[in-house]
Amino acid sequence: MESRSTVDSAAVARHERFGKLPERVRFEDMVEEKQATPNDPARDAYDPEGSWMSFSCLAADLGL
Repeated sequence: MESRSTVDSAAVARHERFGKLPERVRFEDMVEEKQATPNDPARDAYDPEGSWMSFSCLAADLGL
């Protein structure tokens, strides 16, 4: 009879610990959105005077 109560108390302890699922985690709590790079208007601006510097041309490289 003593072994039966030991098993029952162990089962009760297990049921208290593992008898229910954990609380659900919302999707919004799992996801974090942030900008990959900070917004830099100077980098995104078009500069027609400086655009020729990034142009690659073999004739320009040779000075022709």
